[in-house]
Amino acid sequence: MKTSSEQVTRKLGGLRTMPFIIANEAFEKVASTGLHANMILYLVFEYHMDVVRATTVLFLWNAIANFMPILGAFLSDSYLGRFRVIALGTVITLIGTVILWLTAIFPEFTPPYCDIRKPSDCVKANSGQLAILFISLAVMAIGAGGIRPCSLAFGADQFDKPNNPENERTLQRFFNLYYASVGISLMISVTVIVYIQNVFGWIVGFGVPVGCLLLSTVLFLIGSPLFIKIKPNKSMLQDFVQVVSLSWKNKHLALPPEKLDGWYHHNQGSKFVAPTDKLRFLNKACVLRIEEPDGSAVAPKNKCTVEQVEEFKALIRVLPIWSTGIIIAVTVSQHSFPVLQADTMDRTLIGDFKIPSGSYGVFTLLTLTIWVALYDQLIVPLLTKITKIPGGITLQQRMGTGLFLSILATAVAAITEKIRRQHAIDEGLLDTPKGVVNMSAMWLIPQYAIIGLAEAFNAIGQIEFYYSQFPKSMGSIGVALFALGSAFGNLLGSLIVEIVDKVSKHGGKESWVGNNLNKGHYDYYYWVLAILCAANFFYFLVCTWAYGPNVEQKVWNHDAEESMDMEKDSELYESSMISVALSKQSPLHVY
Repeated sequence: MKTSSEQVTRKLGGLRTMPFIIANEAFEKVASTGLHANMILYLVFEYHMDVVRATTVLFLWNAIANFMPILGAFLSDSYLGRFRVIALGTVITLIGTVILWLTAIFPEFTPPYCDIRKPSDCVKANSGQLAILFISLAVMAIGAGGIRPCSLAFGADQFDKPNNPENERTLQRFFNLYYASVGISLMISVTVIVYIQNVFGWIVGFGVPVGCLLLSTVLFLIGSPLFIKIKPNKSMLQDFVQVVSLSWKNKHLALPPEKLDGWYHHNQGSKFVAPTDKLRFLNKACVLRIEEPDGSAVAPKNKCTVEQVEEFKALIRVLPIWSTGIIIAVTVSQHSFPVLQADTMDRTLIGDFKIPSGSYGVFTLLTLTIWVALYDQLIVPLLTKITKIPGGITLQQRMGTGLFLSILATAVAAITEKIRRQHAIDEGLLDTPKGVVNMSAMWLIPQYAIIGLAEAFNAIGQIEFYYSQFPKSMGSIGVALFALGSAFGNLLGSLIVEIVDKVSKHGGKESWVGNNLNKGHYDYYYWVLAILCAANFFYFLVCTWAYGPNVEQKVWNHDAEESMDMEKDSELYESSMISVALSKQSPLHVY
């Protein structure tokens, strides 16, 4: 006989919850991505920021937006649960977007209008105006930290019913629909929303995202009575802190001479009865005390299991390879400069229609989406026949290919900018930063396309690598690591821009990344990134050599039941890897 709680659970979740969850994620993506794509123009033309400062602000905004999902995931897992965190995140994001909208509505919130071609006549924003702007960006970043780490998992909670023989197929349908909606949302945001901002102005352009988020909030809260809401459990972050704490606390203890059952704390029935010899100093966190050989009298806070220690070791071991993703995160987060370049080029497509300068990022999305589909359906089967490797190439090779392509992308960007700048000089536009050169903005498409390929190889390779090396219980850590790498990449990106600006204008010279693109040398800046990408590629080769081969093989000794679950989950996971690029926790990455 079914209990009352089981009967209630059967009435919750399922397909009827899908519109509420997908609408919430889709509208959030439309709103947030549409704001990111064109924000550099708003900061430069409405707040009269110089390009370096505006770019730094956007880098920092993206960094915060990528750090916050870590906190959101922790609160969700440990205290509030996914529903509450998503609901709070949605409301907070709406508040932040409304504040930004108000800066466009009320003239007092921005400096007085001026001709940007005469910067000496422009009044800079005062501290109060900047405070309102920064508060809006910070609030939106905090809200994103509640939505992005929980939305997909919360949706899966509504359909994940292991006792249903159609469970796996149902989850696949949900994942496919979810990712398709996110992909469509991103393309709408970098085309339609950006077009509205360019044609109808900032009040309407920011008002549309506000409307999207308001609808998203209402729909999600209306669906509340239908959702399955899983209670929060202990966070893995707490486990890791406990491992470090007990390793230090037990540093005086000697490690047992043999790796046998009875020397270490471990879960009952687990095959993992002793830790590995790698990073042996952490083994002291799970060793049994001599005075309490059975461990029964040890308080939970004073003991760790072998599983906890090995999970932490797995995390530490992948950190060097993870760090190679920081530089490529810098290159794929170059939102600002390409938009400014496109704004000075001929963007005519058909007749009098011009592609908005902030919409060229759609070519990154299109390249990524088309390539992933072709890669999985056509290229992988062909490569597998040649290499005899599942997936065609190893995950290390996949990540490395992405890093190599990032070198090519930045080099192409540098060459394109050199050509654009020379056109501007030849046409007498050296002192006219807003002048449009006789050169099609379609020249920018190759760099967008190559960075899309780089992201398809490296980003998806990273997540699959983490998944292959972590146990099932750490599945979410891979996505969290990727978001953390993007956050550090944005911080490093802001630092690089500041350093390039200060060094290049030393001695009264024109800054490479100054307000006047024609007097500056953005091509030199791109070459700096290309050199950093090349150094990062060789660093990656060293890291993968040190890590060792056969990364696709799980390093975990699972129980039979867990191994069967992992085989099922693996098929689902790999079929949905496009989500890394389309719905990853960072904002849209456009070159």
